[in-house]
Amino acid sequence: MDYKNKVVWITGASSGIGEALAYALAERGATLVLSARRQAELERVRAACARPEAHWSLPLDLAEIDTLAARAAEVEARFGRVDLLINNAGLSQRSLARDTVLAVDRRLIEVDYLGTVALTKAVLPGMLARRSGHLVAVTSLVGKFGTPMRSSYAAAKHALHGFFDSLRAELWRDGIRVSLVCPGFIKTNLSYVALTADGSPQGKMDYAQQHGIEPAECARRILAGLERGRDEIYVAQPRELLAVYLKRFAPGLFARILRKARVV
Repeated sequence: MDYKNKVVWITGASSGIGEALAYALAERGATLVLSARRQAELERVRAACARPEAHWSLPLDLAEIDTLAARAAEVEARFGRVDLLINNAGLSQRSLARDTVLAVDRRLIEVDYLGTVALTKAVLPGMLARRSGHLVAVTSLVGKFGTPMRSSYAAAKHALHGFFDSLRAELWRDGIRVSLVCPGFIKTNLSYVALTADGSPQGKMDYAQQHGIEPAECARRILAGLERGRDEIYVAQPRELLAVYLKRFAPGLFARILRKARVV
């Protein structure tokens, strides 16, 4: 895949996987639209990219769904198109379902699922008109199976799989590719800002997150998977990947193992 002069829009670009993807794609010659809520952090990432003058920082909040069509129109007006949309932004969770107030469940669904869908739908008409484009959703291994302390996060990620699998089946005649990326534990600040039962951020790094894959390696594997034309890309350690196959082929055994899994 040749990214030179392609317009790539990355959400969640101010840190973690999104930041690492920005650096990797800039090195490959892409023109980037970098989005997240924090303008100062977006500018930091843009300045650190190869050819910083070619890229644009566009703050947005996926929870503000009614603003996303206007943001997409701004990108189209500035660059004329979006060749690749990487839906990477999102929130995580660290709380038992029985303790979690409904407002937290609602926010996770609004940001991780509805915001991503709304932005995708805002970009899609331009891709359809050009009969080209690539839509990517960064979900999680918990989009394949739920774990303790992640009930609504897992629900939102499962919903993304359902939506983007359906979208892929609808768009294959239109020259538009759809890919799902399923990371396991990646060494990012996701657990710091993960929502607890009352909606407050956890404020600390999980053990599993601390020992996860480095973001730069995650970005390398994602781009390698996209270049190979993969519909689903797994970025995880071997024991995490094993869980995918256990869930599929030995669900009873997997359920018993999951009860004792270390997920924080």
